[in-house]
Amino acid sequence: MKNLETIDADTLLGIPYEPLSFVVEDLLPQGLHLLAGAPKIGKSWLALWLCLQVAQGESLWNFATKPCEVLYLCLEDSFQRIQSRLLDLTEDAPPTLHFAVMSEQLHSGLVEQMEQFLREHPATGLVVIDTLQRIRAVGSEANPYASDYRDIGVLKALADQHRIAVLLIHHLRKLNDDDPMNMISGTTGLSGATDSNFVLRRSKRRENTATLYCTGRDIVYRELSLEFNNETHIWNLLSDDCGQADQSCGRMLFLLSALLREQPEICAPAKALLEKIDPDGAEGLTPNSFSHKLRKSVDALRRSGIVVSFRKSNGERLICLKRADGVDDPTAGNTVTIDPAN
Repeated sequence: MKNLETIDADTLLGIPYEPLSFVVEDLLPQGLHLLAGAPKIGKSWLALWLCLQVAQGESLWNFATKPCEVLYLCLEDSFQRIQSRLLDLTEDAPPTLHFAVMSEQLHSGLVEQMEQFLREHPATGLVVIDTLQRIRAVGSEANPYASDYRDIGVLKALADQHRIAVLLIHHLRKLNDDDPMNMISGTTGLSGATDSNFVLRRSKRRENTATLYCTGRDIVYRELSLEFNNETHIWNLLSDDCGQADQSCGRMLFLLSALLREQPEICAPAKALLEKIDPDGAEGLTPNSFSHKLRKSVDALRRSGIVVSFRKSNGERLICLKRADGVDDPTAGNTVTIDPAN
């Protein structure tokens, strides 16, 4: 019998893991994700536009993207149809966007095909599979939940191993539900094993409007109101009900920027840093909540010019902050360590 591989909590907290990387800022991180919608609602148009924006490094609505190579498995289309749809969106598609219309199935060669592609294209950050049902074998499973969870688990392991985002296009049940996530076709083994779930649900008021419901482990819940433009074939953003995350990160950026104007590089315990940026406690932060917010905002802060890292020194956990543009400051090369007693 193989022994359990364990790690103690103190050691775990000291491991400098790479921060979670987002393909689409605040919306699509690395990991496995599911986009579900009714037939003919426009899921494939949304998926194709997403792939195009990411490959070009262009924003998706108000969300910045991380430019990378993209693989789109259009398993219900032909190259001719893809060409026609691409021409409806753009006449200048990048060579970093790749398509396939045929593949092996999930447990009979697909993973090997994807790994081969990733070896040949190591800059790949996003893979879209349209649709999930096309890569699954037809069978009479005695335990549908176990089958769903197993299939999703294989793809999640692939996404986690290569630190990429894999987006599965899927369908909704015909029956309505107050919770859109309950309308995802299949058992909860599908939606429960993914990192994020997105449901595109048409509005009852107008045929060309819909709501994109977004939920996941690493993103905040939000509802995006969208409208499909029949001329451009693009889903346009009408409204986003989630401004809290942006406001929270923006406030953190403001506080840290003020501190780093005085000291372009600094390492200190959370309590000591908090006393510097919020001496009166007006922000209502504790050392733990402050550290938590920083960890959640590492990627966004880096894009805004502040590098955040965490390390342990003399038994004490330190937060290290550095201005990315500090090279122009004569003190930028000198790290200031704050004595927590001061």
